[in-house]
Amino acid sequence: MRKLALLLVVLLGVAHFVTVSRCEDEAAEEKVETDEEVDSDDEDDDDDDTEVKEENGVLVLTDGNFDTFMEGKDTVLIEFYAPWCGHCKQFAPEYEKIAQALKENDPPIPVAKVDATEASSLGSRFEVSGYPTIKILKKGEPIDYDGERTQEAIVARVKEVSQPDWKPPPEATLVLTKDNFDETVNNADIILVEFYAPWCGHCKRLAPEYEKAAKELSQRSPPIPLAKVDATVENDIASRFEVTGYPTLKIFRRGKVFDYNGPREKYGIVEHMSEQAGPPSKQVQAPKQVQELIKDGDDAVIVGVFSGEDDAAYEIFIEACNTLREDFTFRHTFSSDVANLLNASPGQVVIVQPERFRSKFEPSSRTITVKDSTAVSEVQDFFKKHVVPLVGHRKPSNDAKRYTKRPLVVVYYGVDFSFDYRKATQFWRSKVLAVAKDFPEYTFAIADEEDYAEELKGLGLSESGEEVNVGIQAEGGKKYAMEPEEFDSEVLRDFVLAFKKGKLKPIIKSQPVPKNNKGPVKVVVGKTFEDIVMDTKKDVLIEFYAPWCGHCKKLEPDYVALGKKYKGEKNLVIAKMDATANDVPNDSYKVEGFPTIYFATSNSKQSPIKFEGGDRTVDGFSKFIEKHATKLSQKKDEL
Repeated sequence: MRKLALLLVVLLGVAHFVTVSRCEDEAAEEKVETDEEVDSDDEDDDDDDTEVKEENGVLVLTDGNFDTFMEGKDTVLIEFYAPWCGHCKQFAPEYEKIAQALKENDPPIPVAKVDATEASSLGSRFEVSGYPTIKILKKGEPIDYDGERTQEAIVARVKEVSQPDWKPPPEATLVLTKDNFDETVNNADIILVEFYAPWCGHCKRLAPEYEKAAKELSQRSPPIPLAKVDATVENDIASRFEVTGYPTLKIFRRGKVFDYNGPREKYGIVEHMSEQAGPPSKQVQAPKQVQELIKDGDDAVIVGVFSGEDDAAYEIFIEACNTLREDFTFRHTFSSDVANLLNASPGQVVIVQPERFRSKFEPSSRTITVKDSTAVSEVQDFFKKHVVPLVGHRKPSNDAKRYTKRPLVVVYYGVDFSFDYRKATQFWRSKVLAVAKDFPEYTFAIADEEDYAEELKGLGLSESGEEVNVGIQAEGGKKYAMEPEEFDSEVLRDFVLAFKKGKLKPIIKSQPVPKNNKGPVKVVVGKTFEDIVMDTKKDVLIEFYAPWCGHCKKLEPDYVALGKKYKGEKNLVIAKMDATANDVPNDSYKVEGFPTIYFATSNSKQSPIKFEGGDRTVDGFSKFIEKHATKLSQKKDEL
């Protein structure tokens, strides 16, 4: 009996084991099936990244589904937005209404949105630079929408574009070639011309802004035309006007060319060109108008006195003003009362210094008589020579226009011509005047120490402890600092005399001179710039870079490879310089962005050739070197 019970227990245990095992196997099989289903679902998801979702009636497009969705679509409205953008959030309810309205159109017109912070490829492809950006795609081609952001305006515009016979309006920007360039610019009172390259990123970014400005200026009365020239095709025209980079913009007045120094976005271009289209000089009719400029102004007052608009001297004056209209403020008069105030006769141009800059060491005004035979350049030279007083106020706003001549002696302190501080400002300025009168070959200026904090830092004077500091900006980018001491006329005189006699050492910001500089790319620092780059026995290709610059980092492997390629050339140096940690002690090597690359040939160190527009590859640099090198020993076919 006991044996029978034991056998029953064993049989029940086996049965339980079999049952459990079978359940585990079934569960495992079910898990496999479930996993396969999940995998299948994942695969479906992967295959389904082209699926277009909808949020409140607006389709959601991404980098993954955009092109598939656009296939076969005639017209689509798209908003490029950023989730954090306040304007986008405010526009969202209106956009949903637009989607509903266009869905009810016959036929329906899709309305979509793209998160440009996520769909970066689409944002780049459609050159989205602000939010929200609205575009209408007609058969895949984008049309900018820059009208009112209202349901009524946007729906009307989309319906207009969706019509089967709709065609984009012709460009407002004129296209100039060798066949029509001269005729166009010679007959235009004023025209702005862009020289561009189709592959240039800056040109592509400018293009929509330029076209918008062209449209607006074409509706002005009289219209101001904007034009463009493909400089890669019209090489002769580009060479004639010394186009070396893209885009280059120039203003033409009846065929005479002037540099364009204005903004590069729609509203800036429109405003600047509207100003340029007006006369370069404003008429004054009463002495009071001139007196106010003299009393309260901080720049020289230039007034031409003429008998009338048909005066030949007036025509010469206006032509002279045209070129310099951005650098000077011009006035003219036909009034005898204004002429008497200025002690001038018809045909004369007078430069009057404002009251704050007058001194006993210089005349308060200068006069030139303009005759029929007077050259325009002679009048312009008169402006340039006498516009700066003996000791003027150098500021960031006038620095590039008034104080480019070297040597420039700058006296830094708390310059303030407001009523409360005028006396103190003029006290120190009078001490500078006493020295400036004896050195007419130099330009002297006072400058506010806060305006030029970085310049003082570069001179090593930012913590001098002195109320007044002095520096000299000399030729070739060299600079000199006066040792900190209590300021007086005699102290300043001694410093200027020491400079004149060559007894001063220039201040150069520089990293330490490298102990080992035998790599394929020679490292240049401020202290070695003269010895390496300006060596007249060698051609030098030098890259000015910033350690944080992404373009510079990307360039580095090719630049090192270039250095290795020319390692055997004894008279060719491939070099680089960290322009954020070192002074570039030569004005000819202007660094306005990174990387900036110059080729300093052995026979023309003061006129380096800037590398622009070429491929930043070993092959691109090699071609550039081969074209300009004076000391290259390798044969061309070996390059």
